[in-house]
Amino acid sequence: MLDFTTDTFDHGVSSKATEQAPVNDQVLLDAYSNAVIGVTERVGPAVVRVETGPKVRTPGERGGLGSGIVISPDGLVLTNSHVVGSAKEIRLRDIEGVVTDARVLGVDPDTDLALLRANGARDLRYASLGNSKTLRRGQLVVAIGNPLGFESTVTAGVVSALGRSIRSISGRTIEDVIQTDAALNPGNSGGPLVSSKAEVIGINTAIINGAQGICFAVASNTAQFVLSEIIRHGYVRRAYIGVSGQTAPIPRRHAVLAGVDNKMGALVAQIEPDGPAAKAGLLPGDVVIKLDGVEINGVDDLIRVLDRDRIGKILAMDVLRMGRLRAIDIHPIERKPAGR
Repeated sequence: MLDFTTDTFDHGVSSKATEQAPVNDQVLLDAYSNAVIGVTERVGPAVVRVETGPKVRTPGERGGLGSGIVISPDGLVLTNSHVVGSAKEIRLRDIEGVVTDARVLGVDPDTDLALLRANGARDLRYASLGNSKTLRRGQLVVAIGNPLGFESTVTAGVVSALGRSIRSISGRTIEDVIQTDAALNPGNSGGPLVSSKAEVIGINTAIINGAQGICFAVASNTAQFVLSEIIRHGYVRRAYIGVSGQTAPIPRRHAVLAGVDNKMGALVAQIEPDGPAAKAGLLPGDVVIKLDGVEINGVDDLIRVLDRDRIGKILAMDVLRMGRLRAIDIHPIERKPAGR
């Protein structure tokens, strides 16, 4: 009797759960769909197609194509620097097909970002930059752009990882990059990665050829910094010491002799004449292991430390020279972008 009652009870619970599951799934799917639809309706009109090159082309001549996001009603547009390149003619096409000429206010190849202004545009639909520091892995994100020329395409996914580093077209490392599995293709570059709050939390920048679901976006906080620097100076200010080098291992015996913990450092290969490094007495073959109190375990660390806050300051640098530790004072200067 007891066994029969138990079996009946278990069966009843199972049947009820089976009947309710489709209802619950439908509610979840509707919530997901409504979130994506809401984001698309709010941000989609602010996404533009970025076309570069002459309007009238000779046979065989090709122009560039990418995406951009309007971030102010007076026509400020964020996109990738590799979308703009060195183009002298740039056009923006909105969701309604209206074409507007644009000009470049500034580019930053080190973060693959560019700031444009739509000529004569006012009261445009625009999107707001959010705070990328509040992102969490697994969070819903939506990408909007023009992949392969298909305008106003929407894809959705999640934040796969945070704090990634990728190499920019200038060779510098872009820090704090967002990894997402929202499908991206050529043409999505420069378009927005958007949160469920309809805030732009990234600028889509790169895909890995041959891989599926591994795409990257420059974090909105980085974009906000670049935006403010370009508006203020026309370019992004960074410190410069006049060396080229590579990441190299530190022989164990050298580390023990010098009393340091570094296993890797930034090996100086070349030094620019009359640059800050040359004036400080740095020599080819020196291995930088610390700068301004920050441990240097490679070229990327050295580049990261040389930010705008260290321009014009005298910094303490520790280097290994022939296995012996040396302390050098160095005076970084402002690095001027090409063409200035």
